[in-house]
Amino acid sequence: MLRLNPTFDAQKDVVASILAKEERANIGVLEPRILSVEKDGGVVYSWRGATGTTRIGKYDPHSTENKLLYTFDKQVCVSSCSLNKEETLLAVSLSQSTHGAFKPVSKCLTLLIEIHPINNTKVLKAVDCRVKVQFLYPKTCRTTLLESHLLLAAEDGYVDQYHITLTRQEGYRVVMQSPERLSRERVAEDFSWVQWDSDTQRLFYLTAREKHTLKCVQFYPDRNFETVFELPLEMPSVSSVTSSVRFVNFGYDHYQDSKDEGLRIEVFTSITERTMCVCYSPPVQWHKDATYTIAFVHRGCSKTFTVSLEKGSAPANLPTVHPIFIHLDYYIVVYLADHFLHLINCRQQDLLCYSLFLSGADGHIGALGLGREVVSVSGSRLLDVRAGTMYTMELNPDFLLELLSAGRPEAQRLAALHCMLVYLQPNPVMELKIINWISENIMSFDAFDQIQEFILASLYRISYQQCVSLDKLLPYSCVFEKKELPVALTAIPGVKCTPELLGQSIMKGKPKSLQGYWEELQLILERMRYFEGVPSPRFRTSLIKEDWDRFQAAMNSEKEKSPHCHRQIEENTKKVLSMVDTWRLDKRVVPLFQEEDQQQRMLVGLMVDKLREHLNKHLSRLGKKKIDLLVVNYAAKLLELVWHVLELMWQKLKLGPWVLCIQEKGSSEEWAMLHVMFRILEATKGLCLPLPPGYSTLLSVLGVRCLPQYTFLQYVDHGLLQLTEPFVSRLMTDLDNSDANEQLKFSILKRLPEHMEQKVCQQWDHPITSACISREYVRTLLEKNSENRDSALLDYGKSCSYPDFLPLNYLTKILWNREEQAQNPFEEQENVDVRFVEETALKQTQIQLGFEDK
Repeated sequence: MLRLNPTFDAQKDVVASILAKEERANIGVLEPRILSVEKDGGVVYSWRGATGTTRIGKYDPHSTENKLLYTFDKQVCVSSCSLNKEETLLAVSLSQSTHGAFKPVSKCLTLLIEIHPINNTKVLKAVDCRVKVQFLYPKTCRTTLLESHLLLAAEDGYVDQYHITLTRQEGYRVVMQSPERLSRERVAEDFSWVQWDSDTQRLFYLTAREKHTLKCVQFYPDRNFETVFELPLEMPSVSSVTSSVRFVNFGYDHYQDSKDEGLRIEVFTSITERTMCVCYSPPVQWHKDATYTIAFVHRGCSKTFTVSLEKGSAPANLPTVHPIFIHLDYYIVVYLADHFLHLINCRQQDLLCYSLFLSGADGHIGALGLGREVVSVSGSRLLDVRAGTMYTMELNPDFLLELLSAGRPEAQRLAALHCMLVYLQPNPVMELKIINWISENIMSFDAFDQIQEFILASLYRISYQQCVSLDKLLPYSCVFEKKELPVALTAIPGVKCTPELLGQSIMKGKPKSLQGYWEELQLILERMRYFEGVPSPRFRTSLIKEDWDRFQAAMNSEKEKSPHCHRQIEENTKKVLSMVDTWRLDKRVVPLFQEEDQQQRMLVGLMVDKLREHLNKHLSRLGKKKIDLLVVNYAAKLLELVWHVLELMWQKLKLGPWVLCIQEKGSSEEWAMLHVMFRILEATKGLCLPLPPGYSTLLSVLGVRCLPQYTFLQYVDHGLLQLTEPFVSRLMTDLDNSDANEQLKFSILKRLPEHMEQKVCQQWDHPITSACISREYVRTLLEKNSENRDSALLDYGKSCSYPDFLPLNYLTKILWNREEQAQNPFEEQENVDVRFVEETALKQTQIQLGFEDK
């Protein structure tokens, strides 16, 4: 599931380099031990020399070179080490013991060493507790003062910051200025747990005076710092019996007893996702369940997961272990070797089905087996401390595709699909694989519709990239459109989830300092509190349905154009269609956007109108112009997405322009395309989403080519196929007048609205349609002049034996008297041949009087 890419291997990157540079007699025991990983990615390590020395070096991942930093003339136990940004100072904390190197530590000596060149050494601390050191790596600040800042964290429960002013001598020597008078400040005190975040230069610590309170100290380039965040937490005891304070990301102590029975805590923040998560877990007893908690600070809630472990799956004498927490921005990964791997969604916690839980062989990571001492490093990296190997991590898209296969639980398939569409941001190759999977599994699943999920999740990803404020307002899944949530998506077998609300977080920083991540987090927390009091803030496409049904009925019954009140909706549609990507339009193979599809145009404009109204209600601070742009772009991307799916399917099935010819029967490939288009129609209709103009015409063309005539007409009657004007016009002109085709044409004419039937009839060269044209012309002519008829004509009409079919002399008299006054009822059509009308009327009169047969 997780793909591990090695970025550092002590044996390959360090040992090989040392063997190449030094004589083998002076090398000693080549067992490099990783001490720390600095912000720039450099790995600081130590090894024992042949003459009883201890050496400290650094591996640069950018140049792949090793550099010797310092050599102790005797063997020492380095428990903590840090190198400043300029590589001129080295801070080292040494563990000293009289009972052997691997016994519990009794004393700690902390040194500050000049290494450019090697010169003075200053003792910072000599205490009876563990001390951790860490240099700050501030961003470049406009100052001529050369200085470094060092954090010193003591097991007694305090953190000090040392300000070290440096000076240059002889042009190249960098030494400490007044090393005997280093200024220092107290950063934190009275804590039971502390974590350093090198990427963001933040210090998190947990106090335990009354209740546990998580605090965060932000360090700035101008040597200042301040507490910017506080959060009360309810959790079990942090400390274990063997230690008073727990350190996270302060280097790796190879001489400390590795037995750990306390609570493991880690804090993860993401500037890209605007999230903060606090993860903690007690040690796992193999005969009991595994429990871990994720506090989603940006959501104001926490979730405690309890996972049932297989009984007897591990030896009885196996020591207790903790799950590993790994940060992948969108996910928090919880991994317990040989048992399970849980990808917990940091953004969407509404249902468990948007987090992916794997057990057994599916959740196994080969390089992270049982018994490994693995820690999470900033930048989505893992470090195997004992093996001396560091990895970057990424999700394996091929494995996710396997999870979509038949036989998998539907919750797992939904989580995998959501992960690929939202988190991985699929490239063209992966997107094609997903669409192929949809086409091969075209029928909707019991718990969710995969086409609806593909559309909504893709639109959500695109919109979220444009504006993160849309996170709580736009739909990201089709599941919430259902009246009742499917049972298959509400629970994971063997996993129990207990949600709780978090306490009120407090932003304590000064307004001018709350920038970047903290400003975004503050806005998210304020928005979260607002949405807590709003019922159903997320836009539901079903809101469109009522208005859409009304507009659709009006369009089917009215002959005239849209009334004035619909002009705004038409303007919305024009904006959307103007934004649709028409790049290389001549290369597109699916004939869409090439006609005036009034129904789809109306639905596009209606969706824009409803979505704009919803966003203006909840996100008015963005401004009307911004919201209008977001809404129009959302609708345009929807149409492009459907178009893109059809393009890929069209190319996959190798279809061409001949598909548009309705005179031939369709092939198996066209039938497959028809099936896909029917499913897309069903999915979008269920969500009341618009389709690209021309979609209905193309679907009807494929339908008439692939379906039997009676089935085609049934699909029309049930609303699956629409008789659009371009389709019917093509049918009337392209098909000949064979018996089967005549029957089809007459069946279609009966199903057309009156105003469309009048237009289409004129395009079919057939005696029946000609008669219809004649009768319509006569009826219209008489209606327009009925008010001016003289009484004689009225009396004559009343006495006629056949009032529905006037005698020829009566008809001729009417036509000649009123010909100049009557206007052509057919707009933009040629004048009707009066002679032809006379002959037709005479023929009809003779038939009705029984002088001739039909």
